Amino acid sequence: MSPIRSVLVIGAGVSGMTSAIRLAESGFAVEVITRDDPEQTTSCAAGALWGPYLAEDPRIAPWSERTLTVLDELAREPSLTGVSSVLGLEAARIPAPVPAWATALRGFRIATREELGEYSNGWWYEAPLVDMPAYLKFLRARLDDLRITITTGVVVSALDPRFAAGRIIVNCTGMGAAKLTGDTELHPVRGQLVVVPNPGIDQFFAEHDESPDPTYLLPHGDLLVLGGSIQDGIADKSGDPGIAAAIQERCARIDPRVRGLEVIEHRVGVRPARPGIRLEHERTPGGVDVVHNYGHGGVGVTVSWGCAYDVAALAMAIA
Repeated sequence: MSPIRSVLVIGAGVSGMTSAIRLAESGFAVEVITRDDPEQTTSCAAGALWGPYLAEDPRIAPWSERTLTVLDELAREPSLTGVSSVLGLEAARIPAPVPAWATALRGFRIATREELGEYSNGWWYEAPLVDMPAYLKFLRARLDDLRITITTGVVVSALDPRFAAGRIIVNCTGMGAAKLTGDTELHPVRGQLVVVPNPGIDQFFAEHDESPDPTYLLPHGDLLVLGGSIQDGIADKSGDPGIAAAIQERCARIDPRVRGLEVIEHRVGVRPARPGIRLEHERTPGGVDVVHNYGHGGVGVTVSWGCAYDVAALAMAIA
């Protein structure tokens, strides 16, 4: 039997770290290199409520289901993992069919007319809600336990002999993949959140909406995350005070306790979007094996573990 090859994972957001963990658990010697610390990645700016929203890639359903299984297990220890199982309401302004995935979740039921307010229809369910700063710290600790080192650096080409050197490369660079691979289908989608003190809200609210101004309230213990925004083609990570004020006002119409609360933090991230998630093996003309895992758009957390399992399977097939 040939020896297990070593792997270099590029990127330390949620996709990079979950991929690194699965690879190490599969027997690979793994190293991670990242331009940004995990706490500075786009992943840290995510909401992040599990749910395969606005997703067209047919692989998202099985990836989401596998991730749900992992997150449900992690939700047993929320203080350690940052993952909680939370009941909440998803509602649509224009009558919308209930997503099939929602009907299979714990606590599912159709909302009553009295519960909907200005919304047309909606449904309740229980799903994992992830406190991303805490969750990324948990993943980082998992890497440490597996003796996976994270180094800071920029990889400009998978062909760079300093990085390839016979290793399998796993590309989890998010928007960075545009330069790394020349992928012209990848484009930025800017999102902004507002973090305020939690006035006692313990259920989430998520608007089932494809507009650029989705409204949601996500309780994370003493903090409440308010959203959101979808700005296609914008990569600037600077906070926009006007967008932040509009988010808080929309959320206050859902729950008046939000109105006037002091803003603790603005979170801005750039979703790496493309027509379909790129998760595939590529052998470069120079003979370097690259497994791509990027282009998750707004479902990076939702599909993270499912994608990581497939990354490890591809690497095993290559080795």
